[in-house]
Amino acid sequence: MLKKLIVLAALLVPACFANAHEYNAGDIHIAHPWSQELPPNAPTVAAYFVIHNNGQTADRLLSVASPISGKAELHEHVKQGDLMKMQQVPSVDIPAGGDLTFAPMAYHVMLLELKDRSLLSDGKHFPLTLHFEKSGDVTVDVAVQKKAPDGMPEHAHAQ
Repeated sequence: MLKKLIVLAALLVPACFANAHEYNAGDIHIAHPWSQELPPNAPTVAAYFVIHNNGQTADRLLSVASPISGKAELHEHVKQGDLMKMQQVPSVDIPAGGDLTFAPMAYHVMLLELKDRSLLSDGKHFPLTLHFEKSGDVTVDVAVQKKAPDGMPEHAHAQ
C-alpha cells in the first residue's frame, strides 16, 4: 500500500509544478509569466506571458504594476519601414475565445525605475499585478530565467 502511495505521489508532483505558473481572473487565463535574467546595469526589464480569454466577450488589459519597479508599462513592437520600434500602448485587447502572447519582439510589460534588482536573477520570482477591464485584478508570480522557457517563443510578432 505504501509503495502505491509513493508511486502516486511521484506521478502527481510534476502535475502540481506544471500548473504552478497558471492563473485565472474571471474568464482570463494567464500562463507562465516569465522574465529574462537582468543584465548588469540594465535600467529596465521586460515580463512576458500568454493570456487566453475563455469568455464569449472581449476583455482588455488596462495596466500592470509591480512592487519591484516605480513604473510598469504595456509596450508593443511595431515595424516602421525596415526598423522595429518599441512603443507604449494604453491598453491591450484580448479577443473573446482568443490568445494573446506577450513575448520578446511583441507585446510585453516594461518595468522601469527598478527598486529591487536582487529579484531579477535566474531562479528568482517577483509579483506582477494585471488589471483587466472586465475580469478584475490578478497577481502572478513572474519566474526569472536565463532564456525563454521551453514551449514559449523567443520572440513573436504583435498582432
